[in-house]
This record gives sequence, structure tokens and C-alpha cells, in this order.
Amino acid sequence: MIETLFSFVIATTVLAFSPGPDNVFVLTQSIVNGKKFGLATVFGLMTGCLIHTTLVAFGVSAIIKENDNLFFAIKLFGSIYLLYLAYQVFKSDDKILISTENVQEKTTKQLFKTGFLMNVLNPKVTIFFLAFFPRFLFSETISTVIQFYILGLLFILVSFTVFSTIAILAGAISSYLKQHKKVGFYLKWGQIIVFVAIAIFILIQSSN
Repeated sequence: MIETLFSFVIATTVLAFSPGPDNVFVLTQSIVNGKKFGLATVFGLMTGCLIHTTLVAFGVSAIIKENDNLFFAIKLFGSIYLLYLAYQVFKSDDKILISTENVQEKTTKQLFKTGFLMNVLNPKVTIFFLAFFPRFLFSETISTVIQFYILGLLFILVSFTVFSTIAILAGAISSYLKQHKKVGFYLKWGQIIVFVAIAIFILIQSSN
């Protein structure tokens, strides 16, 4: 149980640090508007994650109760989707582009709403949760709904910590990225390794 949750936290940490639209948006807003505004965006994004966690928790838990074969199909889909994500990252440029041009100033309330809507209206987040979370179910006795919520809260806690750090240290991070061009390369391959590793674990688990 502890090993599974620890693996989940490590994987989530690597993914949270990997450049993506969410953390780059937080970084940009923090640079343009200030730390407080970046943190408001982070709170919005994490609140959206709660919605996706709920959808996956109750949806997948119902499927587990009804049909083991269908749950196997979900895990198989998850491994294929994670391999697809790894391929997409592989094809992408490893440069981290931060543009502060034409970034409008907004209130903290507006940025919270923007972060929330960016997350909750993005179907790719639910698909990712669906692919990512089932591999880390950790108990035969605890309700799957509770397990999914534990994973969701861990995901939110780790992501909130990483994203908040980005918001608070936005200026220093921006300067560091400009001076160290290879950071994007290492983050890119870290993300690929995590996606491929989890996909393999899912396939091994599913074949047993």
C-alpha cells in the first residue's frame, strides 16, 4: 500500500514539473500580475481536479462492481493512452516558451474562475485520470471510491505544492529557464519515462 502510494506521488511530482499549458499559464500570470494572482489560478485548477476525481471515482467504481472484463478494458485503454501521451511528448519541442506579451491583467477572482474552467472543461484531464488512477488502486478492503479520492487528493496536494512553488518563485524560475536551455530536455524525458513506465506496469498487472 505505502509503496504504491509513494510511486503515485513520485509519478505525479514528475508530471507536475513537466511543462504543460497549466503550469506555464500559472508561471505567466505570476510574472505579469504577481504571486497572489498566480496562486489564485492554482486554486482554480486544483478545484477543477476535484470534479474530475469525483467523475472517475464513481464512474470506474461502478464499472468494477458490474464487470471485471470492462475494468480490464479500461486499464488496457489506460496503458495505450499513456503510451500515446509519451509519443506526443516525444514529438514535441523540448523548449519551454514563456510569452508575457498580450497577457491581460485580471482580478484574483477572474483567474480562479479561468483556472477552474481550464481544468474542468478539459476532457483530456478526465481521460488522463481514467488512464492514470486505476493502476494505483492500493487496497482490497477499502472502497474503490475512497481509494480514488485518496489518489485524487494526493494528486491535488502534490500538484498544488509544485504549482504554488512555480507561482511564488516565478521570476527566479523564468530567469533560470532562460539561462539553462537544457532543463526542458530533462523534463521532457522525465515525463516520457513516467508515462511509459506506468503503461508497462498496467500491462503487466492486466496480464496477471
